[in-house]
Amino acid sequence: MGFWIFMLVMVLLIPILMIGFGNYFKKQPPKEINYIFGYRTARSMKSKETWDFAHRHMGRIWSVCGWIVLLVSVIPMLVVIGKDIDTIGWVGAAASLIQILVMMGTIIPTEIALKKNFDEDGRRINP
Repeated sequence: MGFWIFMLVMVLLIPILMIGFGNYFKKQPPKEINYIFGYRTARSMKSKETWDFAHRHMGRIWSVCGWIVLLVSVIPMLVVIGKDIDTIGWVGAAASLIQILVMMGTIIPTEIALKKNFDEDGRRINP
């Protein structure tokens, strides 16, 4: 049971971080464009306006996806309560891999929204 609890905690980390940072970024993007913390792509770092837009957009997506991923991840972990360590480990690893793919996949709609709203120099297309 101890390993199952450990894996459950590990599986919950990514969705909880997505929810937490999603809520934080949609309300308060990092104040300065930087290379250390935040949503850092070439397009998001063009201007302060693109930086703020990208964080708010990605924050909304992470808030929603985090809750969905959390619920979807808990279900298979509940199914493997009392199973052998290998089964618990594989299910936990698969859930974590799916979570990472979802988290990384949020780059696509954010970049599309940036491209739709800003030109190549970071100026808003439709003010």
